[in-house]
Amino acid sequence: MSQVMPGRTINAGNLLEKAKARFDQPVAKSTLTELAAWINDRKIPFLISSAGMVVMLLWAGAYKMTRPGAEGIVPLVSNSPLISWHFKLFGPYIGSDLIGLTEIIAALLIIAGYVRPKAGILGGLIASAMFFITSTMFITTPGTTISVHGIRYMNLLGLFLFKDVISLGVSFYLITYFGKEAITLEN
Repeated sequence: MSQVMPGRTINAGNLLEKAKARFDQPVAKSTLTELAAWINDRKIPFLISSAGMVVMLLWAGAYKMTRPGAEGIVPLVSNSPLISWHFKLFGPYIGSDLIGLTEIIAALLIIAGYVRPKAGILGGLIASAMFFITSTMFITTPGTTISVHGIRYMNLLGLFLFKDVISLGVSFYLITYFGKEAITLEN
């Protein structure tokens, strides 16, 4: 059932559903929760997370296609039971190129996800697999911690690898975000 107003057509059924959905949602009652709602409404977490992920994947992927980039990951890949076979099969330079290419493809799929959410889901899945593997390198790579006064701390290599745990979480977040967008488009 439609109601016609000057310059507008409103579907009363959709309007009622939207009003009900808004009514069912909790309302922010403090400045702090209003700020959180404002940030959420503008998709700021998604925009920062996705843009940061894309820049990191493009930059790291391109760097792995250089001699210093390939040589820099040899100790990491060589000590990983999940991916050491990769360098044995392809060698460090082609192997590093393939890893870099995979990162670039994931970034491009995440970018495509802005208009085709299912592409973003695929990009997030690829990134999740990559960051799961690199997160385990924190455990398998020697020399990721240092002892200071008897307490173990992550050194720069450890911190470099541990950031991939955060990147793994961001990848899963992007999968869920793009998944919700894809579901909306499907309905």
